[in-house]
Amino acid sequence: MKKLNEIKISGVSLPLYAGLVIILAITIAMGKLPANMLGITFMLIVLGHLFYYLGEILPIFKSYLGGGSVFTLLAGAVVSALGWIPKDLISATNTFMSDWGFLDFYIAALICGAILGMNRDLLVKASAKFIPVALISMVIGALAVGGVGALLGQGFSHSIMYISFAQMAGGMGAGIVPLSKIYAAGLHANQGAILSTLAPATTLGNILAIIGAVFISKAFANTKYNGHGVLIPVDPSQLKKEKVQLDASRIGVGLMFAFMLFLIGTILNAFVPKVHGYAFMIILVFILKATNIVPKELEQSVVMFNQVVMTNLTHAVLAGIGLAMIDLSSLASAMTWQFIVLSLTSVVVMGLSAAIIGKLLGLYPVETAIGAGMINNSMGGTGNIAVLSAADRMEMIAFAQMANRLGGAIILILGGILIPFFH
Repeated sequence: MKKLNEIKISGVSLPLYAGLVIILAITIAMGKLPANMLGITFMLIVLGHLFYYLGEILPIFKSYLGGGSVFTLLAGAVVSALGWIPKDLISATNTFMSDWGFLDFYIAALICGAILGMNRDLLVKASAKFIPVALISMVIGALAVGGVGALLGQGFSHSIMYISFAQMAGGMGAGIVPLSKIYAAGLHANQGAILSTLAPATTLGNILAIIGAVFISKAFANTKYNGHGVLIPVDPSQLKKEKVQLDASRIGVGLMFAFMLFLIGTILNAFVPKVHGYAFMIILVFILKATNIVPKELEQSVVMFNQVVMTNLTHAVLAGIGLAMIDLSSLASAMTWQFIVLSLTSVVVMGLSAAIIGKLLGLYPVETAIGAGMINNSMGGTGNIAVLSAADRMEMIAFAQMANRLGGAIILILGGILIPFFH
């Protein structure tokens, strides 16, 4: 029993966690799980943490298939497909995620905390060279995918909108989920169906990005093109994040400020409907951080709120997406050789483009290939960690977050503008 208690799943001992799972299973079997905020939240958190834990310890998933994030998505989809959870709860989960705003809650905390938590000087200095590398490689990658898609008979615009953009959107929670909402609004279509079309590209892109990052780091390990994790000459202290002691009242302040920024994005979206509210929020937070307008204490409060939400709800969001928003039949049917070639095209072309442009601008090609090329094909924050840890480049996490968030914001903007014309 002592050894079992030492095994922790998100801070909970294994025996106690087994009890949580049993209670959940009994309640579902009896048809008594409340199809409301309490019941659905409990189900998603318990299943999300469990699936993520399993994905992080299973050898193949841990090393080659994206770890806990990918496993949580797939496990949720499998559980739903097998009918282990009643259809009424799956339907309630879908409503909870979208209509009740659970995803909006999560995304507001994620975006605001991630950007405001960056080092301002690093953000400003890196923007001069690194951001152009990332953005130009994204453009080249999208055009390459579109061109190859046209040659393979998949369509230029379709390949860009549903494969290239899906891989470059910045992951699930702040990437293809809002992108699918944007597409659904522009096409007057079902969000779940669109998300099921986008998700395979995001998942496969992350796997290929991990493999590509490992290959690049090893192939150029002892060359002058390798910065060993250093992209540009900066003070190492700029890469360290200040440790903030969590405070209950300040977390509430961070919540209010993050939600205010989300609502400002919603207001701006009312005036410019083609630009999604998420995109406006990201741009606004970036401006606030770059201009150093937000007081330090308030900034830290938003970061605290981000930490609480990311720690406790990320796995729940992934489980919810898997349960209610991923259609396994669509996922399986998407895995054609043409689809794999297009996904690989995005990763390879963006990696090469970032390396070449980075070299021209005086940056280390290995770091730009990984930090601006591979990263922009990953599944957001968890994908960044998977790619960088596999390549032994965790020092670049701040740049990775920057590339993902800014690149993802641009994809959301372009997605809203282009979908009516490119569909």
